[in-house]
Amino acid sequence: MAAERTQERERERERAMPRIRLDLPRERRLRLLPEYDPEAFGRVSERIARFLGTGRFIVWMTVTIIVWVLWNIFAPASLKFDEYPFIFLTLALSLQASYAAPLILLAQNRQDDRDRVNLEQDRKQNERSIADTEYLTRELAALRMGLGEVATRDWIRSELQDLIKDMEELQNGHRDLFPPGEGHRSDVPDR
Repeated sequence: MAAERTQERERERERAMPRIRLDLPRERRLRLLPEYDPEAFGRVSERIARFLGTGRFIVWMTVTIIVWVLWNIFAPASLKFDEYPFIFLTLALSLQASYAAPLILLAQNRQDDRDRVNLEQDRKQNERSIADTEYLTRELAALRMGLGEVATRDWIRSELQDLIKDMEELQNGHRDLFPPGEGHRSDVPDR
């Protein structure tokens, strides 16, 4: 009875303990620092950098500064929020510039990485094209060499004309079929 209770307790303890499985990813741990997706951050920074490089941004920035300055010069004293030296405007522009510069650099770095990958792909494509061109050049050279040994239409025509002349001469009796001596030609060498 006591042994059965001990076994029962061990089974309950095994059920209560979480099993560590190696075929499943670990559960996420709580982290103190927030997590972010570097790709998403890079895409956002590229959008901002693209916008900062447009005429629309310059127009909006100019309009904002003009409205800011005019408001703080001509508005009633109780509604002004940045007096004449416009320190707050200077601070805002400095803050905008301090964020714009790193975002532009990040966008340029990402563009450099893309350019590097494209350059590597272009280089590999060029190597393949050069290899293909060299292969085709060798094949053409082999075909030309092979064609040097192939009977052409003109050569066959001249041979046929020679045979016709020989047959006409034989019919007229002007020539022997196999003339005696060394002057006869044979396609097959003597054995």
